[in-house]
Amino acid sequence: MKFFGHLKTITRHRRQVMKNCFKCGLYKRGLLHDLSKYSPKEFFVGVKYYQGGKRSPNARENELFGYSSAWLHHKGRNPHHYEYWTDYNVKTKQIEPVPMPTEYLIEMFCDRVAASKVYKGKDYTDASALEYYKRRDESRFMHPDTAKKIEMLLTMLAEKGEKETFDYIKNNKKAL
Repeated sequence: MKFFGHLKTITRHRRQVMKNCFKCGLYKRGLLHDLSKYSPKEFFVGVKYYQGGKRSPNARENELFGYSSAWLHHKGRNPHHYEYWTDYNVKTKQIEPVPMPTEYLIEMFCDRVAASKVYKGKDYTDASALEYYKRRDESRFMHPDTAKKIEMLLTMLAEKGEKETFDYIKNNKKAL
């Protein structure tokens, strides 16, 4: 049961991200999105901690052990996560966020919209992804440029809806 439930959830999410990326003209990113979730290192942890498709299995693994081995694997292989974009700063001698390239920023936006739809189900609204972002206060871990851009896109989605936001992204990639 958990095996097929998890498979269904990640596949549904991946399809939704592909659809979103295609609306933005990011065909390659849509096709490559989250393929690592099907790797044994991520998939079987997901099956073990599957919670009915309403919450990430990684969250449960983290609660139990203080980290998620699947998440650590995932974020290091998928550049649409802001956590991927950190590096050692030789001036400050610290690990710091660096700006996320536009194609991955757009994929991150598409991912967040898809995740909100999958996990919230019938309770999803165009404001769901922005509410989640603000509730977690993730901007403090991102490069300021990345945070500003993702928040602008999530706010646009909440205020103007999907069609206008996806059209804006598709027509203004170079401005992002």
